[in-house]
Amino acid sequence: MIKFIPYEVKTGQENMQIDSDLLDYAIENNLNYPIFRLYGWSPACISLGRNQDDSFIDKQFLKDTGIDLVRRLTGGRALLHDNEITYSFICPVNYLKHGENVTKSYIEISRILIDKFKKIGIELDFGGNKKLSTKFDYCMLISTGADLCYEGKKLIGSAQCRKNGYILQHGSILYDYDRNLLEKIFHENVDTNSITSIREINPALSKKEIIEILSS
Repeated sequence: MIKFIPYEVKTGQENMQIDSDLLDYAIENNLNYPIFRLYGWSPACISLGRNQDDSFIDKQFLKDTGIDLVRRLTGGRALLHDNEITYSFICPVNYLKHGENVTKSYIEISRILIDKFKKIGIELDFGGNKKLSTKFDYCMLISTGADLCYEGKKLIGSAQCRKNGYILQHGSILYDYDRNLLEKIFHENVDTNSITSIREINPALSKKEIIEILSS
């Protein structure tokens, strides 16, 4: 059994609060099954990793362009949540075969996404084959074993936190991205050889179709 929460569009603050509230709900009710949620963002929003320094952020630029700023429960680097589909998966550690192991738990949870994308002919594999670079503030430019890639390019970046025996894993599935906007926000070259999007993989696939597949 998996409790599914249908796709909805919220502000960044609302989305992060809902994820936090769902994690607390699972803990308080001692749930023995996962919660799977899909969501979007309006307006566009930068989310910072839990302990990430925000000094690189030009907050006036974000204000002028109508982009929100929030901090996640999870670690990692910043993300621009704009034309994407975001997922969150909450479960007790003992729901997974290797829940105590962070790397293996990422793999177990991410296999759900691999199986769903396979249904529409998109074969995903795990990242981590590239040398990790720590100079980037933008999460999608860093390749780790927690990522899902298409033909070596990062499509889904995920992050985890753990609390009282439960795991919250959420991640960004790029439907499309604005390279120029990303470079203005993060002040670094966005290498299109490192990241990809649904629109680049199959332009005929609508966001609605992706949401329907992930919901099934």
